[in-house]
Amino acid sequence: MFTYTKKERQILEKNYEEAMKDENFVKIVNHFHLTKEEAMKKTSKLEESVKELEHCKKCKGLFECKNVLKGHASMPSYDENGLYFTYIPCKYKKQEIKSKHDKLSEEKINDHARMKDIDVTDKKRVKVIKWLDHFYEDFDFSKKMKGLYLHGNFGCGKTFLISALLNELSEKKNVHTEIIYFPEVLRTLKADWDLYDFKMRLYQSVDILCFDDIGAEKVSEWGRDEVLGTILQSRMNQNLPTFFTSNLTLEELETHFQINASSEEKVKARRIMERIKQLSQDMVMVSENRRD
Repeated sequence: MFTYTKKERQILEKNYEEAMKDENFVKIVNHFHLTKEEAMKKTSKLEESVKELEHCKKCKGLFECKNVLKGHASMPSYDENGLYFTYIPCKYKKQEIKSKHDKLSEEKINDHARMKDIDVTDKKRVKVIKWLDHFYEDFDFSKKMKGLYLHGNFGCGKTFLISALLNELSEKKNVHTEIIYFPEVLRTLKADWDLYDFKMRLYQSVDILCFDDIGAEKVSEWGRDEVLGTILQSRMNQNLPTFFTSNLTLEELETHFQINASSEEKVKARRIMERIKQLSQDMVMVSENRRD
């Protein structure tokens, strides 16, 4: 068994006595029925837990997490071997993990979506479904065709419907399609500049492109003007159908694209919106949340 020198023990005891002045530290010691000897040996780790748990009480989100491991707090536990510590995810981290899991699950479903899988019993979606049917039947590479700006409440199935159409076109009419989650595209382009030219050429020239959940990204001049603006302008020049899904109306999206309230920003946002309007038809769909 490890033994401390007299000086080391004095330091441990002094640190312990100082820590016991904190009522939160005392609560943890009492909660685990720790002896003075046990608490002395783990004082620094217990203080870390107290500090991190206090951070969590005042935290408003992962963006302001002050803990050592972002989104986690060092938590004490006790078993037959004594006191030990593990990092436990906070509620915001759990939400992030769930969101990523849901997104991956949704992507798998959307990857296999087909027109025959569309639920046609919901009357609130009939207008959109008819539009999709007409687009599919009428599609021809030689025609100048607008895509769809489909907006509506969260989880109503916007991405699934567009995915079903694009998958059908890809399989039955040999159309090259891409559905991109724009916030992730921006992160990827920033993280790997070697991919930038290749990805941008792809998004500018693919037969049909869908921007999924546009308006969910954090706006920057680079992302708005250099990436999104360049893609939209190129597709507009080539008359390539472009789709968008969003929780925002066109008016709300225009406000979203304004980094500040200056007249210059309003012009830049309006320029993006004019390209979106040139490329797509605006349609709203409000229906039940199918993710619950």
